[in-house]
Amino acid sequence: MFDFDKTFDVIVIGGGHAGCEAALISAKRGAKTLLITQSLDTVAQMSCNPSIGGIAKGQIVREIDALGGAMGKITDIAAVHYHMLNTGKGEAVWSPRVQCDKKIYQFAYKHFLEKQENLHILQDEATQILTKNGAVDAVVTLRQTKYKTKAVVLCSGTFLKGTIHVGKLMLGGGRYNDNAANFLSASLKDLGLKIGRLKTGTPMRINGQTVDFTKFTPQPSDNPYTPMSVFNRPIKKDFLQCYIGRTTDKTAEVLAEHAKEKTTVNKTAAFR
Repeated sequence: MFDFDKTFDVIVIGGGHAGCEAALISAKRGAKTLLITQSLDTVAQMSCNPSIGGIAKGQIVREIDALGGAMGKITDIAAVHYHMLNTGKGEAVWSPRVQCDKKIYQFAYKHFLEKQENLHILQDEATQILTKNGAVDAVVTLRQTKYKTKAVVLCSGTFLKGTIHVGKLMLGGGRYNDNAANFLSASLKDLGLKIGRLKTGTPMRINGQTVDFTKFTPQPSDNPYTPMSVFNRPIKKDFLQCYIGRTTDKTAEVLAEHAKEKTTVNKTAAFR
């Protein structure tokens, strides 16, 4: 094993939304910070959908923005559609939601991280957290390198021993076509932490050229619109139009018909 010759104040594990915000604010506060992520090509990637905000979530993004985070600012850079939800109710429950260009969001956020002082970004996978005298001491990576640190922020998302279900097929992965992180969970368990499993769902992507949008209800972008970041002001810009569609009883029938089917495990795909 190779011992890295510098000590970090904070190591953040995971380069998704939470990890990016944690690493950025840590470095901005003057802490020497290391962000460890499996791939530099997927830092800040919008995996599930192209929207930021929504009911309850929009308030969280605004709080992050007020505390010095970047998510709101990046959202306004990548925005293609703005909509304030719940405007038929009192202002206390209004919730901003912004549809984004997924790639512009990802690249803009990565640029924010790359130019931040005190922040180092590493392409590797954390496999073990070491402690000494009851405190965090170091993080060991898949490439057998030990990084000394005073604190660890774990933002692993769906990757710890992740499994993916596509219809009846189950395969390993933190995200489709990305490896799961299958080693860190054992280290967390050895440290006395309880290991559980959560579920998230991602809708299928479809080609817009195959959709008859005349059967949907159009939802134009708000005009005027309210930027996601309180530090930004509205600018004149052409936005895309969204559409609202609803399922039918037939959809519920199909789901009920296949709900009890057994899962087929693909043991050769993405399991390590």
